[in-house]
Amino acid sequence: MPALFADSGYWIALWNPEDTLYERAMEIAQGIGEDPIVTTQLVLNEALNHMSGRGQTLREYAVQMVRELAANPDVQIVSQTDSQFWDALGRYDSRSDQTWGITDCASFLVMEEQGLTQALAYDRDFEQAGFTALLRNMWR
Repeated sequence: MPALFADSGYWIALWNPEDTLYERAMEIAQGIGEDPIVTTQLVLNEALNHMSGRGQTLREYAVQMVRELAANPDVQIVSQTDSQFWDALGRYDSRSDQTWGITDCASFLVMEEQGLTQALAYDRDFEQAGFTALLRNMWR
């Protein structure tokens, strides 16, 4: 089974039962089983930033989840490198017709490099970039 890319919106939805996408994210998470997941430090940074304002309990839970992701052999967390930053900045600059953030640009590059086509994401930017956003679409 090809790996799935996980965006910050997926992690946020999984970690916060009050999130509007929580049920959908849980449904997908149960269907994934042990399929490999790819995410990035930048994505996790966005998710942790979001969770920081959701109270101490959810903040601590998010930290615990990131540590568990790092220990999970089925999850690859791609590190932010100098090269990745500059490549993402180039994509960001060249696509001023889009509202893509720098983290999305870096995510798209990782997906392209690894040949991934499906993202655990709700963000329309993934669809605009040619990927399938599974939180928007039917699961496989």
